[in-house]
Amino acid sequence: MIRISIDAMGGDHAPREVVHGAVLAALEYKIAIILVGPEAVIKQELNRPVIKQLLQNRTPSELNITVVNASEVVQMGEKPGWSVVKKKDSSIVVATKLVREGKADGIVAAGSTGAAAVAAQICLGKVANIDRCAIACTMPTIHAKPCFLIDAGASVAWDAYQMVQLGLMGHVLAKGLYNIEKPRVGLLNIGTEETKGTDVVKEAYELFKESKELNFIGFVEGRDYPMGKVDVVVTDGFTGNISLKTAEGIASMMSFMLREELMGSLQGKIAGVIGKSAFKNLKARVDKNEFGGALLVGIKGVCVIAHGGSKHTAIKNAIRVAKDMVAANVVQKIESVLNSNNGSTNELTTARASGKEKKKK
Repeated sequence: MIRISIDAMGGDHAPREVVHGAVLAALEYKIAIILVGPEAVIKQELNRPVIKQLLQNRTPSELNITVVNASEVVQMGEKPGWSVVKKKDSSIVVATKLVREGKADGIVAAGSTGAAAVAAQICLGKVANIDRCAIACTMPTIHAKPCFLIDAGASVAWDAYQMVQLGLMGHVLAKGLYNIEKPRVGLLNIGTEETKGTDVVKEAYELFKESKELNFIGFVEGRDYPMGKVDVVVTDGFTGNISLKTAEGIASMMSFMLREELMGSLQGKIAGVIGKSAFKNLKARVDKNEFGGALLVGIKGVCVIAHGGSKHTAIKNAIRVAKDMVAANVVQKIESVLNSNNGSTNELTTARASGKEKKKK
């Protein structure tokens, strides 16, 4: 049985919404859940009437829900590095250590992204041939399968060689989680012409063209991936995070405007009733809560970071993403691709040497 540890104290609505979402996940996905945080607080949440109703006279242990005590909490405003090092008994550190010790197969956290990333790198370590971990987000498209945007904010800047690493990790994610045999990998730019973009992006373009592992389709623009023209979009964390937040804002704006139009007139209300199921399906396709959370990749373990404002539905779906990553052996596949003899490691070595040589000049 897959075991997922949860930082029960992470996020704006913790522990209430986190515990609620974890119980929903245990019920729906039939996996083992380990809630980490102050034991008395978590048990109090598990005794709430709404949770007892979900459990239907069953005890949490009967659903493979256990509690591991952690006496400290990393707050959103704290410096990630300092807090993780100093608060060794914090919920995020203890939950991550469970993965390192083999007591859990993956972790879900909705608190500080920086703290989760630092804890993962310290407790789990990075995959060989990876300079830094990255955040991969699933972005909705017009097709049934979303695309991956990587990096979505782990590091503000990446050099050209490191962007090849991002492309390889995104390739494994799309292939492993969505069964895409040859994921189309694109490099985000202000145009599709080879002459456009920053020096780093243009250098990365040349390195990607030399790759034998990747199905590189060239530069892509921000309007391309929503239309399903690419499966993996590679960019730096600064641009990626802006792109992600812009997409979330547009989705919220469209939802607001649609509700406003439907409720603004009798005809709109009638249309809303008639098209209720269609509108519900549309919401599910673009709602960030349905996608669960972002994937922290490049570390030796499964780590899913949910939005800080996540409520129980988003937490449940973040746990689903972690479960799917474990089931698909994504971490092992990333390690295999980056350390195999099929050319991947040679590509990385060549790219690194090329980047260093150019910097000397």
